[in-house]
Amino acid sequence: MRLLLVHPSALMYSEIFLRLEPLGLERVAAAARDAGHQVRVVDLQVLPRSVLDAELRSFAPEALCVSLNYLANIPEAIEIARQAKEASPGCFVFFGGHSVSFIAQHVLRQAEGAVDAVVRGEGEPAVAPLLEAARDGGLDTVPGVVTAEGRGPAPRLLDSLDSPRPARDLMRRRNRYFIGELDPCASIEFTRGCPWDCSFCSAWTFYGRSYRKVSAEAAAEEMASIREPNVFIVDDVAFIRPEHGDGIAAALERRRIRKQYYLETRSDVLLRNPEVFERWTRLGLRYMFLGMEAIDAEGLDLYRKRVSPDDNFRALEAARRMGIMVAINLIVDPAWDEERFRVVREFALSVPEIVHLTVMTPYPGTEIWHTEARQLTTRDYRLFDIQHAVVPTKLPLEVFYRELVRTQAVLNRKHLGLRNAVGAMGVLGRNLLRGQTNFARMLWKFGRVYNADRQLADHRRPVRYELPVPEHRAAPPGRQELFIHTRSATPVHRRPAPEADGV
Repeated sequence: MRLLLVHPSALMYSEIFLRLEPLGLERVAAAARDAGHQVRVVDLQVLPRSVLDAELRSFAPEALCVSLNYLANIPEAIEIARQAKEASPGCFVFFGGHSVSFIAQHVLRQAEGAVDAVVRGEGEPAVAPLLEAARDGGLDTVPGVVTAEGRGPAPRLLDSLDSPRPARDLMRRRNRYFIGELDPCASIEFTRGCPWDCSFCSAWTFYGRSYRKVSAEAAAEEMASIREPNVFIVDDVAFIRPEHGDGIAAALERRRIRKQYYLETRSDVLLRNPEVFERWTRLGLRYMFLGMEAIDAEGLDLYRKRVSPDDNFRALEAARRMGIMVAINLIVDPAWDEERFRVVREFALSVPEIVHLTVMTPYPGTEIWHTEARQLTTRDYRLFDIQHAVVPTKLPLEVFYRELVRTQAVLNRKHLGLRNAVGAMGVLGRNLLRGQTNFARMLWKFGRVYNADRQLADHRRPVRYELPVPEHRAAPPGRQELFIHTRSATPVHRRPAPEADGV
């Protein structure tokens, strides 16, 4: 079959700080191509909508898939589905991805026939049997597939992360992918899943708390095939198992592979395995994302981070000693008042690290979707982008956004302002000599993207598609109720006592 895979447009956050290659979509493309299908990919993060229009005319896909890792893209995806059906009435349209997995039947109803199926769970093991069933019948037998008639068998986990290797050759304008000054930047996956259970996160519910690892040799072989000088390691938590991180490092050393790396991990993992991170700094690890989420014990307990403020600050000191630049994420609770914003600004200015702010957002698939006592003030998918408030704010909404943008602007001036741009001329110059302008452009776009008037106006847009009403509970739902994948492919690696969480 002729299969067209589509990634929706960039979200607000991606307009400035990062734009990552759609690694999951590339892997699904590879799985479909391995099964004998003709595959093309359109990434609307980096390509204009006219390219999609042209592909619908010239390629005339028999099947079209939209990747939905973000709730905010669902309205756009439904419109793309309608367009595909109009262009080719016989085209089989399906959605897949992290976020849509939790609300598959609701989205099918909203699409009113424009979407034939939703794939819950991992796409690689599902795409080939799904396309075969779309052609020959039997959709109800495909694991993970949901149609208007009901669900098929439970989703399957991919047997091995070693394959399929992402079909990077199908991507156009790869030079548009970046994260911060790592421009251009490819992405790679070493592990999948997370053993922790933070209340605001759906990574652990999606994977059923499974945790799987790519083999060291497969990781090194894939890294050797990446042409970009910079690589983002997309793992939810990098190097949980120190022997795995060491094994990949050794394989890269044998191949003499040198790149600059950006990864995400936890403070407690960094503190337990400093020698692994030190080894990776010698390979080119330059940037690290730490989801601190809160600067006090009360906030950490609220989000069930299972670390202490002391752990977080010791991890920052360890990263500084290694020469790793850290980006800290803090979650903005809509209950914050002006004094709390002031305290956070003071903290952010007192540390050398980059500080990012995301707004607390109950998502389907997270525990707080069911237990957050505050009622949603909107169900507009487009506002569920961790940059808008979707539950009641303590401050008037206008004042909340004013304080949020004021705080973000202070952080922007600290790291991306003119003085720092002058200091970063070496980085800018090297990027510009290679024709890379993503980092340069982001330095000047902040005020156009982040402003209170724009965010307030977003709440006044007409709404056609809305999230389902969450079922609020006095107690957390049972774990199995939240899981997409109910059985792990390999045993879950849990932390040993005394840090065990009792789950």
